[in-house]
Amino acid sequence: MADSPVPFAASSLRPPLIPLDEAIAVLLAKAEPKLPTESVGTFDADGRVLAQELVSGLTVPPRDNSAMDGYAVRAADCAAPGAELVVAQRIPAGTVGTPLAAGTAARIFTGAQIPEGADAVVMQEDTTAVPREGSLGSVRIAIVPAIGQWVRRQGEDVASGDIVLKKGERLTPAALGLAASVGFHKLQVARKPRVAMLSTGDELVMPGEVAPDAMKPGAIYNSNRFFMRALLHRLGCEVNDLGIVPDNREATIDALRHAAETSDLIITTGGVSVGEEDHIRAALQSLGELQLWSLSMKPGKPFAYGAIARSGAQGGHCHVTGLPGNPVSSFLTFLMLVRPFLLTLQGATRVTPEPVQLRADFDWLRADKRREFLRARRNAAGGLELFGNQSSGVLTSMVWGDGVVDNPAGQTIRSGDTVNFIPFASLLG
Repeated sequence: MADSPVPFAASSLRPPLIPLDEAIAVLLAKAEPKLPTESVGTFDADGRVLAQELVSGLTVPPRDNSAMDGYAVRAADCAAPGAELVVAQRIPAGTVGTPLAAGTAARIFTGAQIPEGADAVVMQEDTTAVPREGSLGSVRIAIVPAIGQWVRRQGEDVASGDIVLKKGERLTPAALGLAASVGFHKLQVARKPRVAMLSTGDELVMPGEVAPDAMKPGAIYNSNRFFMRALLHRLGCEVNDLGIVPDNREATIDALRHAAETSDLIITTGGVSVGEEDHIRAALQSLGELQLWSLSMKPGKPFAYGAIARSGAQGGHCHVTGLPGNPVSSFLTFLMLVRPFLLTLQGATRVTPEPVQLRADFDWLRADKRREFLRARRNAAGGLELFGNQSSGVLTSMVWGDGVVDNPAGQTIRSGDTVNFIPFASLLG
């Protein structure tokens, strides 16, 4: 890999903790090469990253049309409440009426083109139909309409030649509708990232394989595997789940080597710290380069990033991120580091969330030397309350909370202070 940092020495000594923003910058710079593109149907493009600019070839709406079921009128014919007009025509959506003569109205329906001569629409709730035998009758207008009332103007949504969606946008249901509204039935998007995931730890067992009352001392269920797969699927990844890898160096090296040949990214959970049974760092160094290790982030300090060169015909390299084993640490390092990395790999232009400023309705008087992410949720008074146990192993905090307070290193919080809050809603889509 060109311009790579000097790999860390194979030592149990920790390097200085890397500030989170610096680590994110390194990761985003390393998100190369960008994934190739492919054409998919617009129906199937939700969540994908757009690889082209979409330029509209038509104007939307193509003509002035009615925003309501009601009557198209000339405002001058309704200068006082109670004006009665002859209904001269009926214009359903999809048809074009004839020019509107003075003193007449056109029965019109939502989306129908405004007839020439009409300059307002009166919704039917403000009218009274007056039947007349052998005709469409008359209509009594109860209000004085303003010019332009309930009229959708030609081109008020999109003009021909407008860029309606920019390259690098992550497609949403609304974006798919917009693309369809200007005629795109297929879209060019980034290929789905191919991600291999594995867990390390001899203590891990899978739900369903061992009953709770049969768990051996020290054994725990592998919760990380479940939320990690769900997070990757939400990001549109093709996931190769390698399961649980035993806590030995040879098995770890073998798993990483084989996964690297067919993956864009390998994500590991656990085994990335400095214990004697933590083999990810050493395995990565034996196969490739370790370029990030140990963050100034709480929870989430034992995070690693590196790359493994592919030996096969595909060539290039596979990215590797090593996440902590504690579930909250693993969850948050994925959201803060792996998510923006995967989006950047797909060519997305917006990859990190914008925090919102809210009032803290709690005290946090234990300042830490690391940047902290405190699980919190909004309350009925518009402020934030804090989960009582902020341990990195308490996954209930992630379910209870609806976001995290992004608290700078060395900072305490008192009730009434304004803090930066990152909603989970901006991270989990």
